[in-house]
Amino acid sequence: MFFDPKYFLFLSPALLLMAWAQWRVKSSYGRAMQMPAQMSGFDAARYILDQAGLQHIPVEPTQGELSDHYDPRSQTVRLSTNVYYGRTLGAVGIAAHEVGHALQHAQGYLPLGIRNLAVPAAQFGPQVFMVLLFLGMLLGSMKLIILGLVAYSGIVLFQLVNLPVEFDASNRAKRILADLNIVDANGSVVVRDVLNAAGWTYVAATLQAFLTLLYYVSVFTGGQRRNRE
Repeated sequence: MFFDPKYFLFLSPALLLMAWAQWRVKSSYGRAMQMPAQMSGFDAARYILDQAGLQHIPVEPTQGELSDHYDPRSQTVRLSTNVYYGRTLGAVGIAAHEVGHALQHAQGYLPLGIRNLAVPAAQFGPQVFMVLLFLGMLLGSMKLIILGLVAYSGIVLFQLVNLPVEFDASNRAKRILADLNIVDANGSVVVRDVLNAAGWTYVAATLQAFLTLLYYVSVFTGGQRRNRE
């Protein structure tokens, strides 16, 4: 089962979409990081937060490429060094996206709260799934296998909730950058391209999680039918 060619057949749409999305992100991000902007990523993030009355939220640099994120536990925007210091359209676009999550948090955006609650399911779901799947197969227990599938469905739930959160943050970023005159009309086009490309990676991740769950459900429900026959 672990080397079943049908697994790759099931996941092929998601894998192809992910490959295309990652290529598009790399391409659009690379171009945008070469195009100058009037502010650095830090300056843009700080300005947007201050304008929204969120002066208490710090903006910090963090290691890694495309490691930018908003930490709701410490209420901190963390930007990769290229974005934090970069005075490019790519930097301000990504910074504004992460600030979008801070704005969601401050305004009590419901899908963000649900996503934060679902984080443990996404973090531990795969490990719990594999353990229960192995024990279920070893002991011949369909109940354990079903519990494993339920654990894995938590990842699907997380990805589904993550979609509106990420798209909303990108939409906020596009709107705010234009409203605050951080980018002009041409710059808005570049930023939109980067954020839209990133959005496709979330779609691909959601599709991959769903198709993986569908694959395992088909394997074990099919096996149950054959056993009854």
